[in-house]
Amino acid sequence: MAISGGGRCNVTNRLPVEEIVKHIPGNGRFLYSPFTVYNNEDIIAFFEELGVALKEEDHGRMFPVSNRAQDVVDALIRRMQRLHIEVRLHTPVSKLLMDDEKILGVRLADGTEIRSAAVVVAVGGKAVPQTGSTGDGYPWAERAGHTVTTLFPTEVPVLSKEEFIQNRELQGLALRDVAISVLNKKGKVLVTHQMDMLFTHFGLSGPAVLRCSQFVVKELMKTGYDPVTLRIQTLVEDNEETCLQYLNKLVKEEPKKAVKNVWKGIAPERWLLFLCERAGIDEQLTGIELSQEKIRNLARLLVNFTMTVSGTQSLEKAFVTGGGISVKEIEPKTMASKKKAGLYFCGEILDIHGYTGGYNITSALVTGRIAGMNAAL
Repeated sequence: MAISGGGRCNVTNRLPVEEIVKHIPGNGRFLYSPFTVYNNEDIIAFFEELGVALKEEDHGRMFPVSNRAQDVVDALIRRMQRLHIEVRLHTPVSKLLMDDEKILGVRLADGTEIRSAAVVVAVGGKAVPQTGSTGDGYPWAERAGHTVTTLFPTEVPVLSKEEFIQNRELQGLALRDVAISVLNKKGKVLVTHQMDMLFTHFGLSGPAVLRCSQFVVKELMKTGYDPVTLRIQTLVEDNEETCLQYLNKLVKEEPKKAVKNVWKGIAPERWLLFLCERAGIDEQLTGIELSQEKIRNLARLLVNFTMTVSGTQSLEKAFVTGGGISVKEIEPKTMASKKKAGLYFCGEILDIHGYTGGYNITSALVTGRIAGMNAAL
């Protein structure tokens, strides 16, 4: 909680449930049932009852008015102290204790056994391991009879072997409000996100790229790790023809000016000059000195620039873990294991993953609340 939302703690999202589910492409539909028990509005009420005043920002994101994640953490700790909940720090669990039918408790790393009629596994996934989420829970779940689906990084920067990436030609260049699409082998669009992006020394990053990354990973796995094509649409409202008309209109208005000045407002200068070079255009020439073919080349690149990506950064560098304990083996209204009585799971260890923006934390808090309430019965 302390590091989420850039240290401000994006505690949940206030969009309607239908919209929240859309923003959780990894098994978000599983959450429809839990949301009938406890939902995002309940989360907001819970924190405000703890004394944490919240405010709504863009796209429904909810933050503490103080902009301090530590205020959220402190409020939770105070509530636990008032309820006299014992928290054992630096007490790692080594295994779950169970028989053929039910959970019996846990064994600690020092060999101590703690007997219990219920155990909630809330250890996270494998992303951001510095928080302690190092994947411990997956073998425990498998030993209890659960299926762990393939783990993969999501919300993660992507890697590219394109020459212009390798020579760092565009490193540090940010493009605002562009549309990034992931294409399959047949050129079909798998997903599109319109947000900001960033060229890096290893590939691409930024919000639009992070949201597309899980689709890149899935396509890589599907094709045996052949490079995946991404499309960048700089002028999102245009197609090739309308873009061509726009470029020609600007040229007609200032026919004797160098095109790099005529077109300078269309895109960031480094990006425009890069695309002009790709289109075979000398940016020092005037518009009337250019052929329609070359102007069309630029129009095409402004609405349909494609490049290949070859992978992503590691799961440890991702914001969110894709994959996890199969939700088919979890009772959605209790978070109880269908394999072992007394065993409950919640949060990122489940095969549920969403975009950044308060969606993953909403999933974790909803499933966590339900798991805890039912484990305590």
